Amino acid sequence: MTTTLIVLAHPEGRSFNGAWAEASRQACLAAGDTVLFTDLERLGFDAVESVRHFAGWPAETPFDPLKAQADASLSQGLPADVSAEIAKLRAADRVIFHFPIWWFAPPAVLKGWLDRVLAHEETHSVEQRFDSGQFRGRSALFCVTTGAQAEESGPDGKEGDIRLLLWPLAYTLRYLGFDVWEPEIIHGVHGYHRDAKRLALESRLSAALAAQGDLIAGLPRRPLLPFNADSDFDAEGRLRPDRPSHTPFIRHPG
Repeated sequence: MTTTLIVLAHPEGRSFNGAWAEASRQACLAAGDTVLFTDLERLGFDAVESVRHFAGWPAETPFDPLKAQADASLSQGLPADVSAEIAKLRAADRVIFHFPIWWFAPPAVLKGWLDRVLAHEETHSVEQRFDSGQFRGRSALFCVTTGAQAEESGPDGKEGDIRLLLWPLAYTLRYLGFDVWEPEIIHGVHGYHRDAKRLALESRLSAALAAQGDLIAGLPRRPLLPFNADSDFDAEGRLRPDRPSHTPFIRHPG
């Protein structure tokens, strides 16, 4: 049996993002999955990593989040909200993230969830990352909305290449060992459409919700984003000249 964790990062559960996340939940349940759900707004999740989360941190020592997480991980002293999310993450065979793109990036609460939940020494370490990550064999999918049109969101688009905007989030999960499926992106989702354009949008969004069952069923056959293997890098961490570049973020110089 598959366990799926759904993470919703949107302040309004009645939004399309909320409805889409619920469609994912229902599709996974219909497929026989065990479904875990994190609605970051409903949880009131604190997205800011801070010394206030670590009661044992010495007051005379400047706060170091990495060390604080490591110490708390090794002493089983992580904050309760973080421990609960880590438990879900460990239980999941796959994670489906639902979020909009705001200011060319996912919402801050999702970045904060990563900052706090992907705790050092608990979910990764120097020895356990990338090809040796703790979450090898797990998969993740991004279900993303943009306000921009598809044409604006391509490699030559005025809004910037959506695949590059999503790459840091994908690579964060790759750092933990996850495989990451090609994202599912719905463009032009905003509240300023009127008349025929609004009706066309509503029809398009309704069709996407109805199709979510097929999308979930097709995940095992969905292409994965390509990442370089650890062996593609030299001892100093640079891409070897004879190894492929899969992204402008990691490329051959010149």
